[in-house]
Amino acid sequence: QEQLKMKDQSLRKLQQEMDSLTFRNQQLAKRVELLQDELALSEARGKKNKKSVESSSQLSQEQKSVFNEDLQKKIEENERLHILFFEADEQHKRLEAELRSRLEVLETDAAQHQAVVDSLTKKYTETIEKLQSDKAKLEIKSQTLEREAKDCRLRTEECQQQLKNLQAALGSRLEESLCIINEKVPFNDTRSSRYNALNVPLHNRRNQLKLRDLAGQAMAFVQELVTALLNFHTYTEQKVQIFPIDSATDIISPLNQKFSQYLHENASYVRPLEEGMLRLFESITEDTVTVLETTVKLKAFSEHLASYLGFLRKILPYQLKSLEEECESSLCTAALRARNMELHRDMKRLTAVFEKLHTYVSLLALPSTRPEGLLRTNYNSVFTNIAASLHGFHDILKDISKHYSQKAALEQEVPTATQKLITTNDCILSSVAALTNGAGKMASFFSNNLDHFTTSLSYGPKGGAEFISPLSAECMLQYKKKAAAYMKSLKKPCADSVPYEEALANRRVLLSSTESREGLAQQVQQSLEKIAKLEQEKEHWMLEAQLAKIKLEKENQKLKNSLSGHLTETIQECSVLPNIAEQKKETTEKSLREPVKSTSLVRNLTLRVPIRGTNCSAPDVESREDLIKTHYMARIAELTSHLQLADSKSVHFHAECRALAKRLSLAEKSKESLTEELKLASQNITRLQASRFLCNDELMTTKRSYEDQLSMMSDHLCSMNETLTKQREEIDTLKMTSK
Repeated sequence: QEQLKMKDQSLRKLQQEMDSLTFRNQQLAKRVELLQDELALSEARGKKNKKSVESSSQLSQEQKSVFNEDLQKKIEENERLHILFFEADEQHKRLEAELRSRLEVLETDAAQHQAVVDSLTKKYTETIEKLQSDKAKLEIKSQTLEREAKDCRLRTEECQQQLKNLQAALGSRLEESLCIINEKVPFNDTRSSRYNALNVPLHNRRNQLKLRDLAGQAMAFVQELVTALLNFHTYTEQKVQIFPIDSATDIISPLNQKFSQYLHENASYVRPLEEGMLRLFESITEDTVTVLETTVKLKAFSEHLASYLGFLRKILPYQLKSLEEECESSLCTAALRARNMELHRDMKRLTAVFEKLHTYVSLLALPSTRPEGLLRTNYNSVFTNIAASLHGFHDILKDISKHYSQKAALEQEVPTATQKLITTNDCILSSVAALTNGAGKMASFFSNNLDHFTTSLSYGPKGGAEFISPLSAECMLQYKKKAAAYMKSLKKPCADSVPYEEALANRRVLLSSTESREGLAQQVQQSLEKIAKLEQEKEHWMLEAQLAKIKLEKENQKLKNSLSGHLTETIQECSVLPNIAEQKKETTEKSLREPVKSTSLVRNLTLRVPIRGTNCSAPDVESREDLIKTHYMARIAELTSHLQLADSKSVHFHAECRALAKRLSLAEKSKESLTEELKLASQNITRLQASRFLCNDELMTTKRSYEDQLSMMSDHLCSMNETLTKQREEIDTLKMTSK
């Protein structure tokens, strides 16, 4: 604004100068016109009279000079006056502007001073009002404090009375508790960390379900990693067989042969990782208490990871030498050589990060075998290092994926690149991408749940800091199972019970019965074996019958085919038939005259067949065969019945002998159990005698603790009295200040 004012002033000054100059120019122009008119008149007069002209010219020149001097003086005076007027006008304007600016400043200062005065007056009025309200509040507060002081006096009297009552009640309860401790409590297990570790901690079902869910997610991630690792090693083996030398056309180097041989064994090292994680997931159930001391399966997973780390260490030098050999190949360009050296460094970093992971996982497995190897204070640092190692593993895999994609693109430009090499590179890239994704998921999963792992895997029994040893943790889990089974049994409705004496009698009968469960099971097993043998024999004879039927069909077909060929031979055989018939008659007569003998296990049966001449008919022979058949069938049935009777008797005698042997073993076991109970009873007697002295010591300590509590309560009453006196003093001071 000040610059704008200055510009306006200069503009006005210039405009005034312009106006003055235009006015002066107009005057001069008029003066020049007058002079020209006079010159014209003088010239006209000069023509009339040259002489007069000459004289007048002299006069005119003098007049001109006088006029010029006069004009010059007038101009200078006018200029000087104009300058003085302009300077006076400028000075007046400047003074007016300064005065106006000063007036504005003074007006703003006056407004500010007025605002400050108004604010101060307002502030002082508010403070006065506030002080008045504070004064009223303090008066009310002093009145309330006086009432509270009266109440405190009454309460102190009541507390003193209650203290006396409590002392009397605590004394009676102390005596009662001492009597109960003397009679009932042998020892307090929570005082000793060794015994407290066997107590079952509070069951956190939500925590167990959360841990099982997290273990399931971790198992899924490990399965993804295992699949990707298997594919990566397998496709790497194929790549070694193809590039830089194809094994189908030429012999690859012994180094690559050994490398591919080791890579072929990758499944035996990678698969156990998935199995170990599955066993770990199965061990985390809703009913168990999952802490590092009870996760025994983590040790097996650590061992599987160690075996896989050994596999990586075994193949690492071959892999590095294979990359160096590929760099020395004639097909390898400078860019491809640079990519190979980058992969050379990446593979070393990959093995190093697996070594870190194995170290930290083995540390986590220590509490289940040697608790002194890892303290609970170090759990958080171990989990943090595992999360950092997983993130490092993810970063290394991203670098491997980047470098391998560049390497595959360069290998495609090689003139000897085949379609098989391109597809193998694509498969390796896909497996590395799957590895990268799985490692990223695992790293983010572990980082997100790091606090939960640290807090949930480090709780223990109530009143104790931790489990003493894996053995105590295992015993605690057994006690937990027993307690859960006991609670379930309490929830079940009680069935109709059998009287105790009847139940004992039934138990003795069941234990000593000949038809016991074991004997029946053995008989069933023997009968099943017999049935199986009979089934096998049945199948065998059915096969034999089928074979015989097939042979019969073949023979019939042969006979039909040979009928046409034997027609001529039948005529010749007709002449020979009478002789053959005579021979057959002689042989039948001899056989009929000889006695027929039938032998069995019991006796020999001799059947005399009567000879009725050579005219013996066919029905007699058939009836004789039927008689022999019926006799043998009856004999077989009799023998089988005898055999079954003998078998049943032998089974009965065997069962009796087994029952007697069982009775003998039960008697021996009862004898041993009774002797052990006798020993335990004697030990309990000695232990109770020792615990009696311990209980006396504990009673003395509890008595001292009660006395300390009473002294503390008396000190507390004294402190309350002191606070009451202080409050009274404060009330007095507040009254004085309010006045």
